[in-house]
Amino acid sequence: MSWGLHSLLVATLPYLPKRLVGLFARRYIPGETEHDALVVTEDLNRQGFEVTLDILGEHVQHESEAAGVAAAYVHLYHSIAERGLRANVSLKPTHLGLDLGFQIGEANLAQVLDAAAATDNFMRLDMEDSRRTDDTLVLYRDCLQRYPWVGPVLQAYLHRSRDDLAALMSPQLNVRLCKGIYLESPDVALQDEQAIRDNYLALVHQGFEGGAYLAIATHDRALIDAVEAHIRSRNIPPSRFEFQVLYGVPMAGKLEALLTKGYTVRVYLPFGETWYDYSLRRLQENPKMVRYILRNLLRK
Repeated sequence: MSWGLHSLLVATLPYLPKRLVGLFARRYIPGETEHDALVVTEDLNRQGFEVTLDILGEHVQHESEAAGVAAAYVHLYHSIAERGLRANVSLKPTHLGLDLGFQIGEANLAQVLDAAAATDNFMRLDMEDSRRTDDTLVLYRDCLQRYPWVGPVLQAYLHRSRDDLAALMSPQLNVRLCKGIYLESPDVALQDEQAIRDNYLALVHQGFEGGAYLAIATHDRALIDAVEAHIRSRNIPPSRFEFQVLYGVPMAGKLEALLTKGYTVRVYLPFGETWYDYSLRRLQENPKMVRYILRNLLRK
């Protein structure tokens, strides 16, 4: 199937029946409820994987909604602790009300941070589009003053990311590196795939040289191989990094191979009632994923 046909199909996705999109979503989202996600987390732990749990959603419209999201994350932290799972939490500031005002997002985030501290767990503060980068880094620094087990995300396609990493650098830094998924203008972000990959590797080198712990989040197998080569050449111990992948993305045995080498592999596990909007965005970001919908439909 040609790229042009993929793109045409993606353009029609918002008009497809929700049930049809659900054929795609089931591969990447374990369910709508916390219970659904925790059952899958237990299974992933048994297979040797760590997990990051993310309640789907962003850009809430009402303060009550943001407060409800904060309460759901607080409950999630305690559920993880009660079950003894090897899992932490990743969240988006706009899901906690950042768009409604910095103080609203900050107050809701503080509640979640208190739950992370009470359960001795880690909190990942996700990065969204570039308009919110500065506020998100301010929130990260504020959290870090109260609790050390917090980490930001940097996106390799942003021109600013090397400077941001230099400003954040410390032996305490635990940073997730990803390529970046939001549509950004050329003056803000790299557009060429190889340039993004090169910048990603530059961030990896910079992070290791600065003493940071790196969460290497990518499904690009060539990029993973390049990172592994750097790790071996510098004798970087497994305690300094982990690999991260999105739940359900086929990796042709690569994840199991990383585990056998003694590396930590963490699966990013999103769940929640807003799976439909999330799925549409995933498909619009990567038109090749349309093939999975069509294959599932033909099997049905």
